[in-house]
Amino acid sequence: MHAKKVLPIILMVFFTVLMIAGINLGEVPVVLEKAVKICLSCIGIG
Repeated sequence: MHAKKVLPIILMVFFTVLMIAGINLGEVPVVLEKAVKICLSCIGIG
């Protein structure tokens, strides 16, 4: 296989592993809370 075909697959696997690790560490509520605060501050409420 050529490097151009293998690199995207390796990157997808790597970032999937990172995403699963973040979910297992309980980062989902933290990220959502920060997103809500940013959105509210953007529209001038928070």
